[in-house]
Formats: sequence, C-alpha cells, structure tokens
Amino acid sequence: MNKVKILVYISLVIMTINSPVVARNIKIPVALVSPNKNLELSFNFSPKGEISYAFTVHGNQLIGKSNLGLTGIDGPVLIKTSRRSVRTVWNPVWGKRVSVADVFNELTLDLKSYKIVARAYNDGVAFRYEYPSGKADQELTEFNFTNNYTAWFYNGENANIGPEKLSDSDGKRLPVMTVKVDDRKYLAIHEADLTSGDPLALESKKGETLFKVASKPGTAWRVIMYGKTPGDLVDSHILELLNPLPPKSMDFSWVKPGVAVWDWRINGAVVDDFKYEMSLPSWKRMVEFASENNIKYLVLDADWYGPEFGKDSDPVKGGKVAQVHEIIKYGNAKGVGIWLYLNDVGGRNYPLEQTLKQYSDWGAAGIKYGFMSGTPAEKNVRTRKITELCAQNHLLCDFHDSPVHPYGQMRTYPNAVTREYCHSQLDAHRVFVPSTFVTSVFVNMVAGPIDMCNGMFDLRQGKTTRTDENQPVPSTLVSEAARTLIVFSGATIIPDIPEYYRKYPDLLKFISAQKMPWRESKTLSGKIGEYIVITRQAADGVWLVGAATNESARELDIPLNFLKFGKYEVNIIQDGDNAHYLSNREVLKAEIKTLKSKDFVHVKLASGGGACLIIKAIQ
Repeated sequence: MNKVKILVYISLVIMTINSPVVARNIKIPVALVSPNKNLELSFNFSPKGEISYAFTVHGNQLIGKSNLGLTGIDGPVLIKTSRRSVRTVWNPVWGKRVSVADVFNELTLDLKSYKIVARAYNDGVAFRYEYPSGKADQELTEFNFTNNYTAWFYNGENANIGPEKLSDSDGKRLPVMTVKVDDRKYLAIHEADLTSGDPLALESKKGETLFKVASKPGTAWRVIMYGKTPGDLVDSHILELLNPLPPKSMDFSWVKPGVAVWDWRINGAVVDDFKYEMSLPSWKRMVEFASENNIKYLVLDADWYGPEFGKDSDPVKGGKVAQVHEIIKYGNAKGVGIWLYLNDVGGRNYPLEQTLKQYSDWGAAGIKYGFMSGTPAEKNVRTRKITELCAQNHLLCDFHDSPVHPYGQMRTYPNAVTREYCHSQLDAHRVFVPSTFVTSVFVNMVAGPIDMCNGMFDLRQGKTTRTDENQPVPSTLVSEAARTLIVFSGATIIPDIPEYYRKYPDLLKFISAQKMPWRESKTLSGKIGEYIVITRQAADGVWLVGAATNESARELDIPLNFLKFGKYEVNIIQDGDNAHYLSNREVLKAEIKTLKSKDFVHVKLASGGGACLIIKAIQ
C-alpha cells in the first residue's frame, strides 16, 4: 500500500514538471530583460493552460500576475521560444530629435496556434499577438497593478480624467493611461502599430487595481512605458519604434514640419478699417505675415467649398474654389504652403482618391480632415487609408474631431504630422483652464503629435470680435507663446491675426525661431497637472525653452546644462508684474543675459502663466 502511494505521488510530480502546456526543454517562467537590465517582463504558464506576465523595474514588481492570451483560438501550449537583439539607430524625417537609438531585446513565444512577441527597451516593454485574421474572439490582456497608484486618462475633447486612484476607477477608461507609482517611477499604458481591430480601451471595477483590455482583439502592441519622471514618458520614442519603417518605394523628403497660421479663429476680427474673414483678402494678409516670420503654412478651415456638412458641397468645385486656386498660387510664390479642410461628408460623397489627387495637383500642402464617422475600428482603417493616399499625393495630414489616437504611425508615414487628440484650446465653444494644459502634455502628448491650437495673443478681458468663438482665453501672453513650443506637433497651428503677434515682437521672435525639424528635445522638469518645462533645439541650432504652470504662480530655476560649453545670449521673456490668467493677461517683461551652461535662469510664472527663452551661442 505504501509503494502504491509513493508511485502515485511520483506520477503527480512528473505530470506537474512535464506539464503538457510547456515543452520539456523550456524553463518557466520565461524572462525578457531590457538592454540595461533594469526592466524585466516575465511570462508564466499554469498547468491549466493559463498564460500570465509580470513587469518588474529595478527588482520592484509594479505589475503583478496579469492574464494574457486570446479566446476562440487554440494556443496555450508553448512549443518553443526564440530571441533576438537589435542595436541600431533610426533617423526620422522629422520628430523630437534627429537621431533615435533603436535598441531592444525581443522574445517570441511560439504557441500551438499563435505567437506572443515581446520586446524590452530601456524605457518600456511591449507585447503583441500574432494570429490568423478573424480567429480570436476576445483578448484576455490585463494590467494588474501591485498597489493603488494614481492615474490620469484621456477623455476625448474634455479635460482628462484624474488624478484618480486606481481603485476609484470604475468602468471604461481610454489611453493614454499615465500612472504615478511614486516620485521616481512613472508608467504609461498605450498601444502601437494598430494595423487592424479596435483602438485600445480599458475597463476596471471600483475597488480594484486591475485593468482589462475591453476592446476587441487587434494586432497592436500593448505597451507599458516607464520613466523616472513624467517627462521621460513625454520624451520617449518607444511607440514610434514599434511601428515599421516607411515603405522603401516611398520618398518622404518633401515632408516639412512647421508653424502654421489659421483662418478659423481670425474670422470677424476687426483691425482699423479691415475686417478679417475666411476669404482671399484675409488669406493674403495671413500669407504675407507668414512669409515675413518663418511661418511655413496657412490652414484654410471649413466651408471654403460650401457648407461642410452639405451633401452637395463639392470639395473640388464648390464655394470659393477659384479663390483657393489663387491663394495656393500666391502662397507658393511667397514660400507659404496652403492646407485645405475636407469634411468626412465631402470625403465620402465624392471620390476620395480623385479629391486628394486634385488638391495635390493644385499645389496644396496638406489636408485637415474633420468629423470622421464610423466605429473606432472603421475610423482607424479610414485614417490609415487617407494617410497613405495623402503620402502618395505629397500631402501632409491633420485629423480632427475625435480622431483615432496616435500610436506611432508617424514613423511609417511621416506625413501624419498631427491630430486633435486633445481638448483643443479654443474648440467646441469652450476654452480650457491652465491645469488642463499641464495635464494633457503628460497624457495625450505621450501618444504622439497633437494639434491643440495654442498661441492666442488677443487676450482682452471682454469678448473678442471673432465670429465663431469670442470667449476670452484663460491664459497669459507668455504662457500662450510657451505652449506653442511645449506641444509636440509637426504642424503648430496658431490661431490669431497678424496684428496681435506683431504687437509683441519678443514673443513673435520666439514663435518665428521654431524652425523644424527639431535637432533635439528634452523635458527639463514638470509635475502632472502642475507645470512643465521643455527645451527644443531648432534646425538652425538655436535652443528654445518653454515653461507653463497651472493656476498656481510659481518660481523656477531652469538649468542650462543641456548646452555645450561656451557663452550664450539668453533672451528671457516672462510674465509681467501682477500678471494673472484671469485679470491681467497681456503683460510681459523681457531681458537679455549672457550665460554659460553651468548657469540657471530664474523665472517667475504668474498664475496660469509661463516663460520663454531664446538661447543663441556667442561666437
């Protein structure tokens, strides 16, 4: 009897060790570490066929046992693993910097019917499922946080959700999900390279710290970004690097990022005897101003070809098309490209391919696509189609009105320069408060380039003369200028009339100095919802710094240690005495100092205010 018990016990042990869900030569858990050894993504397989992962940073588990896998498809049997490492450099057409290290370790888990491919970078990890199209019913991916951290979430064209304790989240949440673990650890949950399926959505239950993928299965990478500061998340390239390089057959050397003026918010402004409208005389004034100030583009917004939602509005023949021909010709002669608005109604009721080719043949620089209809998955397919058609026709593109979130596609199609993945500053007949801005840059902007339409200089206390939106902007002049630099976009679209920019020459110089593509970018400091300081080096070598705060006034010491050894002329522009975003918006003061890289610049930011620096090397 004792021998029988021993044999049964041995059999059970052998069955556990040689579990049918894992090949005998594979040691469980399977670990993947980052090149610098600081991050680890480990995968485990239970005897029941359940797959899970955990994420560890410097030996601290931040995401505990979390389910992985797909339903409706066989696959929990791990047949083999394979690994590779990549050490290369990506030189983007444009972006936050001219050179990006593409360094990662990769692990592939070959299951019975599909694969899990995982990558570990020094600033995050990612994994995706590779499976036959249409075979999976549900994605089981979870993010089981090990503590009750604080999070912020994208919230459409509204202020972001957060700060919110994970256990207080209840129901659906949208990425980017930015997470503060502690003062030295930050995470962001998003996706990359969504070629098919639903854009990522998360869900949770109140009282838990577990978030599940609520969207239908797709092909995207599930990404966990990591940084010691929230600025590290902003500066990361992991989302772009997870997207493929451009098709070899396509040349994107024509893509030129830059600042753009815009006709939508100028409409109705009155200066002396001239009234700005969305028509040729105003367009010419805007082009002349742009040409004088290193501004590359003018964006023509809705209704130029007829009522934008009108089914009979022909996007190549209707409305002011003759004036559009003339302004494109006039702009090109002045070195200013013209963007054309296209509403989804016109994009669907008329042959899209012919429309975009026609715009290209006219000499347009890009399109702003508005109010796309469809489910999130359908909108993603259409967005990708339009982006590719624009690339074929040498058109830049900007998607507005609840677009699909960015997921790094600017690497594959560099003409995808921006989209309104945010509460645009002057949109939907409302304006956002300062804290909205210094939250969005750590949430929305982590996903990629966004069009927030900052830079309003008409900040009078009463209502402006604008036709569509005449509410005063709760900001200061200096903060408005700083925001144009802080917000990462391949088309920085500024909304005011030339006369207001010319009224403040120091700030106009700051905007004019934003010569893209950027050589370098770095978030110098910041706290989510409180303030941010960013520096970018322009194409001509000039360094620019933008700082912005929430409703609280604050003083900052901005280090210049990002500069090389030598002397520099530093133009410091900050809020004037007694400035306030509600009551004294249009005051500033400027001074020029000679400083070195070891120095600091001390600035005072008013409530809702900011600071701008222009830094030039002294030869």
